[in-house]
Amino acid sequence: MARPANAIDFWRGFALVTIFINHIPGIAYERFTHRNISPSDSAELFVFLAGWALRLSVSRADRTVPTQELVTTLTKRAFTLYTAQIVLTTLALALLATSARALANPLLLEWHNAAAVFYDPVSAHIGLALLTHQLGYFDILPLYVVLMLAAPAIAIVHRTMPSLLLPLSLAVYIATLVLRIDVPTWPVPGSWLFNPLAWQLVFVLGFCLAGRDGAGGWVRRHIVALRWVCLPIVIFAALVVIFDWWPDPTRLPEPRLLFLAQKTFVTPIRLIQFLALAAVVSVAYPILARWAGRLDSYLSMLGRNSLNVFCVGSLASLAAQVIRFTTRGEFGVDTAIVVGGIVLLGLTAWVSEWADSSSIRR
Repeated sequence: MARPANAIDFWRGFALVTIFINHIPGIAYERFTHRNISPSDSAELFVFLAGWALRLSVSRADRTVPTQELVTTLTKRAFTLYTAQIVLTTLALALLATSARALANPLLLEWHNAAAVFYDPVSAHIGLALLTHQLGYFDILPLYVVLMLAAPAIAIVHRTMPSLLLPLSLAVYIATLVLRIDVPTWPVPGSWLFNPLAWQLVFVLGFCLAGRDGAGGWVRRHIVALRWVCLPIVIFAALVVIFDWWPDPTRLPEPRLLFLAQKTFVTPIRLIQFLALAAVVSVAYPILARWAGRLDSYLSMLGRNSLNVFCVGSLASLAAQVIRFTTRGEFGVDTAIVVGGIVLLGLTAWVSEWADSSSIRR
């Protein structure tokens, strides 16, 4: 039996499709994703919706989930995400190694920060297990692991001191930007692409705005006015991106992260624009659900099975990069990749739901 679609799953499915496309650098269709007219991209949307879904899961209408059950459930979810990251990274490394051997091109072993695994395997494998060594395009799940480990604390603070949750999150965020607190990688020197100390604010915002009290209730009561306020922000931000109106970073005052559009720290420019975009676009789902039912159902199916779809999509994106590397990125190949990839994502979601329904019947 098909499950009903909803806005959360729909937008999560939308994010999964755009992440798949954007993780294939240079592909012709990436110019049609919204990051070309937006300082933020689907990463903010995905993390925000994760926080939103957490709020719905811990504040069920039928009962209040006991704290012990909540901690156990969320810890298991963090372990599931950790396992997925390890398996996904292993398969990605195997794909790169197979491609390097098949194409007789050892340079493929150095793609996306993979060189350490092949040339310094002892240290690199320790780093993979600790999540301190991450492959490019496979570095968002470690953020999810950290956020899910922090999720019990977020939920408990909200239950005991709800008015303090957002200010505490904002304080950690501002301190991270002002003091430029990095989360280092090892054994390859560097820092996490998604700094959990900064990105936790996006997660907490999703959690808070999902509620019908507090910040979420205020936004719901004023959503029409907020959309009119946010629309100029979205338009201006699009013009900045399209015409490259970014200021010279060397002339910005300190702390510069407060004025840069930087992904690692999800800086205020990205965060404010994302929230404005979310407010404006939130009006679209009822229209899409009414007039594009099949699209709604398809993307919602992807969103309901986001972990499986994300993992398959990540591997498909890497395989597509290898294919484009060997074919020099012809438009026909790009079209086949995008169509085939989106079909593969749908097949993954369908198989996931079939497996779930089969296990329930047993």
